[in-house]
Amino acid sequence: MIKLKYLLAAAVLCVSMHSCKILSTKSYKAMVAERDSLSTRTTSLEAQVDQLKADTARLHGELSEQKRKFNELQDGYDMLNASYTEANSKLHKSSSQVNKLSTDLQQREARLKEVEDILKRRDEATNALKAKLQQALLGFQQSGLTVDIRNGKVYVSLTDKLLFPSGSIVIDDKGKAALKQVAAVLNKEPDINLAIEGHTDDKRVLNLGQIKDNWDLSVLRATSVSRYMVETENMDPKRITATGKGEFQPIDPANTPEARARNRRIEIVLTPKLDELYNLITK
Repeated sequence: MIKLKYLLAAAVLCVSMHSCKILSTKSYKAMVAERDSLSTRTTSLEAQVDQLKADTARLHGELSEQKRKFNELQDGYDMLNASYTEANSKLHKSSSQVNKLSTDLQQREARLKEVEDILKRRDEATNALKAKLQQALLGFQQSGLTVDIRNGKVYVSLTDKLLFPSGSIVIDDKGKAALKQVAAVLNKEPDINLAIEGHTDDKRVLNLGQIKDNWDLSVLRATSVSRYMVETENMDPKRITATGKGEFQPIDPANTPEARARNRRIEIVLTPKLDELYNLITK
């Protein structure tokens, strides 16, 4: 600062000497006043420069801090944006899965309704068939014939005394009359298949020639009934299956003469064709 004042003074002196003009007291005082004014303004400018430098440094610091905060905010924004993008992708995927599940559920519900409708029609047909058979066989029910429904199938159960003489596989007249009534109903129901099952009690078979045991007896009685239905009542043999169960599926486990009599029976199991239901389930 002092150096600057001397330089100013020297400049004024040189100007004065170069002009080679003798200054008056008044002019000299004016020049001194101007010098002092210049010195004061110079001091003020220097203070302003210092202030500007300080302000510039402060602003640089504030700018750096704002840049740091901005970068932090930018990083946070980038993380939020990435999370949003990921969440939006998951939401879109979940929405697609929900739509697919909803479509699958609707299709399953539609198929379930179809199955229920078919089963309802089957049950209605089964009940109607049972009613027809009970009406047709009304006169034989006191002779050991029953008609009932089990697992969606109609069971016509005939005791052995209604069909066969003791220990025989030849159907007697009373048995033929009962089977004739059964065939009359079933010949009008071509979509009903028959499983003719022979059953015996647990007493061993004795003195029946080539019949070795109860299993043989149950099979031969089942085939006798099947043969009668085909050959005499003209039923389609493709509808009939003959099986022998022996003593292995008793309906009464008691060890009494009455229980054994109940177990000796022929059961005609009537099953409606379920092609429509099978095709629906296997789609």
